[in-house]
Amino acid sequence: MSDIPDGWLWIIIVGFIIAFLLAFGIGANDVANSFGTSVGSKVLTLFKACVLATIFEILGAVLIGYKVSDTIRKGIIDVTPYNNSEKMLMLGNLSALTGSCIWLFLATLLRLPVSATHSIVGATVGFSLVAQGTRGVGFFKLGLIVASWFVSPLMSGLVSSGLFVLINKIVLTKDKPLKPALLLLPLFYGGTVLIICLSVLLAGGELMHFDKIPMYGKILISIGTGVLTGAGIRILVVPRLQRKLMEDSMDSSCSSDRAEVNEKLCENNDLELNVTVEIIDDHKDKTLSDLDKDGLAEFALDITSTPVGRPILTNSCTPSTINSTVALCASTPEKDDKDNIVLNEDHLPPDTRERSRAAIADKPVIIYLFTFLQILTAIFGAFAHGGNDVSNAIGPVVALWQIGNEQSVQQKSATPIWILLYGGVGISIGLCVLGRRVIKTMGSDLSKITPSSGFFIEIGAAVTVLIASNVGIPISTTHCKVGSIVMVGRVRSKDNVDWSLFKNIFLAWIITLPVSGGISALVMYLLMFTL
Repeated sequence: MSDIPDGWLWIIIVGFIIAFLLAFGIGANDVANSFGTSVGSKVLTLFKACVLATIFEILGAVLIGYKVSDTIRKGIIDVTPYNNSEKMLMLGNLSALTGSCIWLFLATLLRLPVSATHSIVGATVGFSLVAQGTRGVGFFKLGLIVASWFVSPLMSGLVSSGLFVLINKIVLTKDKPLKPALLLLPLFYGGTVLIICLSVLLAGGELMHFDKIPMYGKILISIGTGVLTGAGIRILVVPRLQRKLMEDSMDSSCSSDRAEVNEKLCENNDLELNVTVEIIDDHKDKTLSDLDKDGLAEFALDITSTPVGRPILTNSCTPSTINSTVALCASTPEKDDKDNIVLNEDHLPPDTRERSRAAIADKPVIIYLFTFLQILTAIFGAFAHGGNDVSNAIGPVVALWQIGNEQSVQQKSATPIWILLYGGVGISIGLCVLGRRVIKTMGSDLSKITPSSGFFIEIGAAVTVLIASNVGIPISTTHCKVGSIVMVGRVRSKDNVDWSLFKNIFLAWIITLPVSGGISALVMYLLMFTL
């Protein structure tokens, strides 16, 4: 840093501090994009999500983050007008960091899942308008980015919902889903690993020396890795799962022993069920199969899933009668004056949307099989998020560092790995400290998510983000994930999406660019007096 002019040094130091705070804000707000669905479907606790996300956000930032950082630094605005005005461009990048940081912290405090990409793009355009007017803005590139804000949620939603509809038809709605699920399990794992491997090889570039591998080599390596993964799952994992499930509670009676039920139904994930089973006295010695013959089992629809509590069983029942609502037994029915069985109104959900959501659940065997698979796709999502969104935090500070060292606005050297790591650490800390504030919105409030739907939401969103990262377009991971959640939720039930909440999220998307741009423009206006 000895070659950096004294008048520039304070800008770089302050820029690094604000960049870390911005990365913190991105982690706090965008954590829901990576692990919100996994926490919402209860396959992961928040603590486990933070541990995994910390590891893979940083890996994604280091391995594939540099390509999008180039777009943030030099693609949104034309840096040529700043020749011989290097300090002005440095002040501009400092303004962009400040504007984006302030807006993200405000949005996080309001529990609004906004786009970090929108924020930094708006802030960059804001300072440029003050410094150079419209002459400094790359409107074509900006137009592509604006278009991606609408295309990305639609594209991600179509991928996720299309896959879900297909698997729902051939697996989830089957009376006996175990066989087709186990048949497709190697394909799910192999395909996911193939995509991850190809993304790393394509995006790593000169930082990982992957640019020396020819394209056909990258494709063959990725396909080979995916095939080996699928073969390993088929040979080593599928038979073990099949034996375990056959020995599990699927073919035996429910136990009134609380610990035993927990072991059978909840040991492979963090899903904890609070189930109260009450059978009216006239039928207390009957199983659900018997009740079904009597026409009573249709009332076995009441179940409450909570992050705390354990299954409480007061009578026995037959797990083979567990239907797609994961109901075990019925709440106590009442008889009206005409001797007809009616439901206790106290157990009815308060509105149509709640009734629709209550009826959405995976069968126990599907929960069992998709739990770790959703964890894998959540890791994939964190990796993609780190690669795409770290640029929002470190793009401007990389520009500050390179302008200071090169004393040129062209910024020709590659993004230093240590700055990518710096941004990844900041994101992870913000994720762990304030991430829970937005997770609830994305993980449960917008739509009910189960392990199976969560898997397809995550894989569709992550694929879309990684494709964009390799093209070099900084799309919004928030938009991709929201698009997938809404479209898969709508496919499951027309009442499974909180459209009022979605409207608020969409309004937040719209105001993000002008608000962050306005703050950045104001900061730039004030900093111009230091020139």
